[in-house]
Amino acid sequence: MKITRQNNELTISIPDNIMSLGEIQELIDYIKFRSITSKSKASQKDIDNLSKEIDESWWNKNKPKFIK
Repeated sequence: MKITRQNNELTISIPDNIMSLGEIQELIDYIKFRSITSKSKASQKDIDNLSKEIDESWWNKNKPKFIK
């Protein structure tokens, strides 16, 4: 593996046999997540409230699939 830094960018070279495409996609998704959340001004309380709201909305929409 080789990591280089140039013009405020990191380049990571990984041998093609060390990770599956799925694992590489997970790594890319994580890096995107970190990039997006690093700019967030949301508090942990805001995030917890949003998560609760999403969970409740999902459950209300999908409850009939689980409870008959």
